[in-house]
Amino acid sequence: MQYRHLGRAGLQVSELSFGSWVTFSNQADSKLAADIMSAAYEAGVNFFDNAEVYAGGKSEEVMGAALKQLGWRRSSYLVSTKFYWGLTDGVNERNTLNRKRLLEGINGSLKRLQLEYVDLVFCHRPDPTTPIEETIWAMHNIIESGKAFYWGTSEWAASEIVQAIDLAERHHLHKPVMEQPQYNMFDRKRFSGDYVRFYKEYGYGSTTWSPLASGLLTGKYKGGIPKDSRAALKGYDWLQDRMTDKERLAKVDALQPIANELGCTLPQLAIAWCLKNPFVSTVITGASRVEQVHENMKAIDVAPKLTSEYLARIDEIFGFNEKNEEDD
Repeated sequence: MQYRHLGRAGLQVSELSFGSWVTFSNQADSKLAADIMSAAYEAGVNFFDNAEVYAGGKSEEVMGAALKQLGWRRSSYLVSTKFYWGLTDGVNERNTLNRKRLLEGINGSLKRLQLEYVDLVFCHRPDPTTPIEETIWAMHNIIESGKAFYWGTSEWAASEIVQAIDLAERHHLHKPVMEQPQYNMFDRKRFSGDYVRFYKEYGYGSTTWSPLASGLLTGKYKGGIPKDSRAALKGYDWLQDRMTDKERLAKVDALQPIANELGCTLPQLAIAWCLKNPFVSTVITGASRVEQVHENMKAIDVAPKLTSEYLARIDEIFGFNEKNEEDD
């Protein structure tokens, strides 16, 4: 396992990390979660991603119970959480980044995780209804209180992130240092256009999610939706149209010869592809079984084999043109 700095921050994260979205509580209890996290930790993973909204707070509870069971040295691993959607329908408790919600949110997450602090905390989506100054001050206060060490954004526009950084610097507040965008062979927009200049100039870090495009890049949806797949889970039926799209499935099929040449699986190829981006600090992987963790970790050995020629072939399959992307 290699470790990368979180942008220009001094903190180093494992190039592959582990996220609990979908699996914890829905597919894994605290015992299985501990086994999965232990497999990742033993492979060198030091970053475990979570969010308040995952499984309505239960994902944090499962991870917290697993961490207590594992008893790792606290300084040896990193944990994150995120806020925006909330857990209840109160007027000041959902879809907001107001000060009250953020300060109450961090307290709730720490209780569920059974931790004194998280290492990273994200604003899970931008909030156009709350002044950005209010959000920045609240995140600054969370860090100053010792309840988190670094804060960042998730799925924010480049202009919104730049505004947050500039305002924080102007008022000498803790500024955001990392973004958590979706990133895979299908979804690349947050590493193109304005984002390229943005990562270069501001040295923003990134903790990317969905390297397998919610499982589409595994190839398992070729024959339909498996009963044990993510798209078959209750509440995730919105994925079904995407997973059965013939054009997308054809692109996945076209990747198989490349995987065969490299001697790897399609999931390993997809994860390794994400690692080739120099602006990616860590790729968040997921798993509902220990065996999946072991398989995902093998992507580390595939990445060095992905030469510029292979990357160009993948770009051609997905119709990616760097110049056109920069012009968007």
